[in-house]
Amino acid sequence: MKITFMGAGSTIFAKNVLGDCLLSDAIKNDLEIALYDIDQKRLAESQLLIDALNAKYNGNKASVKAYAGVVNRKEALRGASFVINAIQIGGYEPSTVIDFEIPKKYGLRQTIADTLGIGGIFRALRTIPVMRDFANDIEEVCPDAWFLNYTNPMAMLSNYMQRFTNVKTVGLCHSVQVCSSGLLEELDMTPDGGFIDKIAGINHMAWLLEITDKNGNDLYPEIRRRALAKNDSEKHNDMVRFEYIRRLGYYCTESSEHNAEYNPFFIKSKYPELIDRYNIPLDEYPRRCVKQIAQWEEQRKSIFAGGDIEHERSREYGSRIIEAMITNTPYKIGGNVINTGLITNLPTAATVEVPCLVDANGITPTVVGDLPTQLAAMNSSNIYPQLLTVEAAVENSREKLYQAAMMEPHTAAELSIDDIVLMCDELLEAHKNAGFPCIID
Repeated sequence: MKITFMGAGSTIFAKNVLGDCLLSDAIKNDLEIALYDIDQKRLAESQLLIDALNAKYNGNKASVKAYAGVVNRKEALRGASFVINAIQIGGYEPSTVIDFEIPKKYGLRQTIADTLGIGGIFRALRTIPVMRDFANDIEEVCPDAWFLNYTNPMAMLSNYMQRFTNVKTVGLCHSVQVCSSGLLEELDMTPDGGFIDKIAGINHMAWLLEITDKNGNDLYPEIRRRALAKNDSEKHNDMVRFEYIRRLGYYCTESSEHNAEYNPFFIKSKYPELIDRYNIPLDEYPRRCVKQIAQWEEQRKSIFAGGDIEHERSREYGSRIIEAMITNTPYKIGGNVINTGLITNLPTAATVEVPCLVDANGITPTVVGDLPTQLAAMNSSNIYPQLLTVEAAVENSREKLYQAAMMEPHTAAELSIDDIVLMCDELLEAHKNAGFPCIID
């Protein structure tokens, strides 16, 4: 069985997902790993690390090969059963810097900018052309492969693959599996025997619809009481999502720094005091990038100076999905799939995040039905800009880009239509000059 990892220069993430595979008795036997990246230096570092894990945990039984550059992409994919996608087009520099600094000139501040917002829109626009090339190669050399997409913006990129290619695609994010346990830990709640939850919506804004203890007792009343008391009494790092509980009645999957920018409520130039009130970390992602780059340099020095490499199986879904499919052992995930009547009050063209069963038949999503109306409204406010962005990329349409930005909740709340258009034009030019044209017209 062959697993191809696209964007293998993301060394630590490659370590997590492929390390998980090398710890799985069902996967590691007769395994071929293909590492692909356009950055030869980072690719070589990743190969050394995966080789070390293969030696330590699998007796060098897996074949590990690296493929650098576009000319070798098709060979990296040839015959793959699973393709794991973790690319970042444009990286921190120049693209992420552009995504943050140009909007600032127009008075538009962001926190993460990898999912929605003007930064998320442009991240999608420069990534979809590369995904199109991936899809063309997959359809030619490994048409039966499953494409496990970890790359953000998750909903937009998965939606493109699901609607406009023939590649079997599921979007994966770790925020679902840590949502309920993280919330309970934050609120010092430890139900005997654990909990049972139900989560559905869209990526990074999927809702914790139900949560009970093992005896069926509803935990939400106590969650609501403690969350509101905490928001009213202290400053902490999850104030936006706790405010969701107050105003909307429900908690959601991804962090408060993410959700602060998915709506028009919290980052408002007219009300700058809200930034402090809700403890919102503006420009968080650029800071995080700089820190991660520095951390990787320290980790790299340790690893390649002969440091021992340890790995424990992570919470990432990738290896569990592969196990479930090849052994026909059912496994439940929160997957990003096309909305074939799964959430009945969201658009059918949308990519939604719902409980899915994985086995030898593939990925079977569950029907959730209607979300509470206020939650569907929140999701819809994100879905339509996502759909417009995908259409802008597919149709190479500057007008669709303008419309996506106009409908994006945070952008629309802060800027005039004229400034939105000017900002989009400036972002297009900057990315083009950096070598990443988004819309070509």
